Formats: sequence, C-alpha cells, structure tokens
Amino acid sequence: MGAGAGTGGAGTLPSPVRWPGLDGTGRRRFSLVVIGDVRIEVRAALDDVRFGELTADRLCYAPARALVAGTAVNLARCAVAHFRRVSVLAKVGDDDFTAVIRRELRRIGARDRLRVEPGAANGVTLMVRDRPAGEGPGVRLLVAEQDAPGRRLTESEVRSAAAGIRRADVLFLDGYSLLSPVSRAALHAAARTARAAGTLVAFDLVPHDVDARLPAAEVLPLLSAADVVISEAPTLARLLGRPVPAGPGEVRALSPVLDRAVTGRPLWLLRFGATQLERVLAYRHDHLLMEYPTGYRDGAERAGFGDRLAACELYWWLSSR
Repeated sequence: MGAGAGTGGAGTLPSPVRWPGLDGTGRRRFSLVVIGDVRIEVRAALDDVRFGELTADRLCYAPARALVAGTAVNLARCAVAHFRRVSVLAKVGDDDFTAVIRRELRRIGARDRLRVEPGAANGVTLMVRDRPAGEGPGVRLLVAEQDAPGRRLTESEVRSAAAGIRRADVLFLDGYSLLSPVSRAALHAAARTARAAGTLVAFDLVPHDVDARLPAAEVLPLLSAADVVISEAPTLARLLGRPVPAGPGEVRALSPVLDRAVTGRPLWLLRFGATQLERVLAYRHDHLLMEYPTGYRDGAERAGFGDRLAACELYWWLSSR
C-alpha cells in the first residue's frame, strides 16, 4: 500500500466518508466474511433517568426493542450496502431464536455460515442508555450473557468454512472472540487460513476496555497478522502502556509506538474525538495517509454508526489497492 492507503497518493483519494460514503454505493463489489458474535439484543433508552440518580427500584416506560445483533450481524447489516457478497460465520445456540437469527440474515442479504451448538441457548445482550448529562450521549450499560455459544467457536468449525474464507477478498474479525481461549484459537486459525490464501484480514480492536481484560501479549499477535486495524486511539494507547492521547497531535504521536509494537504493517484507522467517533487518523508504517471527520455529531444515532463507518472504510481500502 502506497502513500494513499493504496496505489495512489493521499492527496488523490477522498476520505471514505466522502466516497463511498456511509450509506452504501451504487456499485457493490468484493466479498466479505465476518466472524464474530451473534446474539439476541434488547435495547432501551431512558430519556428521563440517569443511572446515578437511582437509589431504589424503578419502573420506567421507555422506547425498547428486541433485535438480532452481535458484532458479526451488526457489521454485516451495514456491509451489504457496499459488498457484493457478505457471509457471517458464527456459533449460535439451538432454541426458538435460531430460526429468527437465520431469517434476519436472509432479510439483510447476508449468507448464513452459522454453526449451531445442539441444546445450547442463544446468547442475550441487554443495552440500556440513560439520559445525557448535558451534551453528548448518555451512559451506556451493556450486559452480555457470559456463556454465549460464540465463545465456543472452534478451530475445526473455522476449518470447515475455510473454502469461503479463501474465496473472500477480506476477512473481518473482532476482539470479542479473543476473550475466550476457545474462540481465540479459532480466530487465529481463521487469520492463518486467510493469509495463506491471500485473503486480506481486517481486525476491530474491541471491546474498548480490552486492555483491562487481556494482556497485550494475547492481542498483539492478531494486530500483527492484520492488514487493517480499526481501534479507538485510547484503547491502543492503554494496551501498549502509553498515556491516553488528549488530542490529534498525541494521536499522531502513537504512530512510532505502533510501528515498534507490531511486527506487521497494517493500515491503522484510529478513532478519536469527544466520543471517540468524531475523527479518524489513517496511518501505515512511517506514513500518515490522512485524517478525516466521520460526520458523527451530537444528536446523531450512535448505535450502529461505528459499523457504518467500518463498512465504508473497508470498501474504500479495498478499492484503493
């Protein structure tokens, strides 16, 4: 990849937010395989309650909905607007929600590569956001079932999907799968399969407090195996034992730290700003490619924005090669 995240110079490329844009493109190209979490999620927004004000049980009537979600579905739901073919490889349970999950994948136009664990329940997540304190979004409380099937995706199940990974233009992975030793081994197996076949590897460094959950030694090998890494700048800084960057200059100062810590040469897409969604610095080994605004601002719908951004960045990156 040259000076402009591809074969051209940085000055010749628009930012991915300008082209192809957050909402998709009229010319869908490329094939994408997504490995990650698939769950049933309940979302609610408490418009008149702040968590810090609660001192007793409270009944609240508020906007709430249940949907098929999880990192793999959330990314796929946005990627189908850009990519010609999107496949979801994930481990799910064997209950009444399984058919709902498969139906939702068909509805959004993603290919079902699900592995089912017989007799297991599907994972459930609860996401509640409280009333904002002044500007910006409220605090988000995310409660995820600890023993969800996705934590038990195995190397053999990844190997059984190897043909699809080899045919894809890009394999998208995320850090939630690193939290379990079983799915961590599956993630590494998927990355090895992709690299051996010439399939590009993209990695999303989540959860954003992964530094408090895993030692850097468990995370750095995946960063080194990736061709592109998406991360909030503070997450990477903490993972590498550096101070959290306070502004654009300090985010740029992370660049040589990344070069020293990671043996590969990935394209880094570093998110930063008031809520870590407002701006992105695109960097690759000794070369700042560009810095761009994402379009996120106060009042914008936060849920799903990061996935919309990641999908358009992946298409932009592949198109520029």
